[in-house]
Amino acid sequence: MRDLLSDWVSGLRAFSIHRFPYRRFALALFLGGLGGWLFVLARLPLPWMLGSMVFCTAAALFRAPIAAPSVIRPPMSAVIGVMLGAGFRPDIVTQLPNWLPTLAGLVVFMVVSGFCCVTYFQRVAGFDRITAFFAGMPGGLMEMVLIGEEKGGDARIIALIHSARILLVVITLPFIVQWIEGVSLSVNRSSGPSFAQTPLLAELSLLACGVLGVMAGHLLRLPAKHLMGPMLVSALVHLLGWSESAPPYEIVTIAQLVLGVTIGCRFVGTPPKTILRVLLLSVGSTVILLACTFGFAWAVAKVSTYGHVPLVLAYSPGGLAEMSLIALALHTEVAFVAAHHIARVLLVMVGAGPLFGLIAGVAPRPAAAAAE
Repeated sequence: MRDLLSDWVSGLRAFSIHRFPYRRFALALFLGGLGGWLFVLARLPLPWMLGSMVFCTAAALFRAPIAAPSVIRPPMSAVIGVMLGAGFRPDIVTQLPNWLPTLAGLVVFMVVSGFCCVTYFQRVAGFDRITAFFAGMPGGLMEMVLIGEEKGGDARIIALIHSARILLVVITLPFIVQWIEGVSLSVNRSSGPSFAQTPLLAELSLLACGVLGVMAGHLLRLPAKHLMGPMLVSALVHLLGWSESAPPYEIVTIAQLVLGVTIGCRFVGTPPKTILRVLLLSVGSTVILLACTFGFAWAVAKVSTYGHVPLVLAYSPGGLAEMSLIALALHTEVAFVAAHHIARVLLVMVGAGPLFGLIAGVAPRPAAAAAE
């Protein structure tokens, strides 16, 4: 608990006027809001997330003075975690046996898509085998960067490739899903009640889920503790029937806006040529990933009780929060989508290192080899 309190104090200090880039963050929010508003006018899917993402990525490309410090991510992750947990209902327990075929298909999907992407990055992009392996794994951005760097890979390239993967998948998938379903993915009042319609007690219970969830995530040493901890606590509260509150649509909109801004700002400080090269390379890997996603979704739909669209959202390696928000906008079963993304992230995080050791053998890091 002492470490957790220390983290909270450090986080609060990071918001001091001398340390936090308020002007650059305000500009990023302004550009993100402008992009979201224009996407709303154009009736594009998930306008606040995609619009802010596109505008902030373009701003980073043109070296605009924008920033979204990492300290912004934890509180927003906690909010999103509580939102996702609210999608778990008591009747979900009876549906768990129906998830077995889809989870089995997810494992095979990860092996196939990972093999295809690693081969692509090694043969087409010309990456070394370590960088190609950890850049091609379908998920776990921070975990793949840390493990890849430890093994001797290029951490910056791995981070950029995974950021571009999330960017491109999140940009393209809503349009494809909207075309398949024939429905609008724009956020409106049907996404949930407004703050005015939400009882104060319900809002306080959701806030408590967030605080207790962060504490639980820290004590249990969960990966992405600020997201998964609140989600698990919120899911438990809703599964037990203690709360039936849904996230207000204002929260959904703000979550999309901040997510889009933070993803776009990941490219800040990177040379434009590098951004363009990584984006071009990621187009190929995104095509591979989406082809595998739709192929497996179609195949697994034949042997499960779920349709193509829920399976596409569950399998698509576009990020737990991002895909769950799309599921929320589609009124698809958020618990199903979130559970599969958690399984994907955990499998990649736990299995990538040992799998690399089996495939490539235990090789010394370049620095160690040079020293010898």
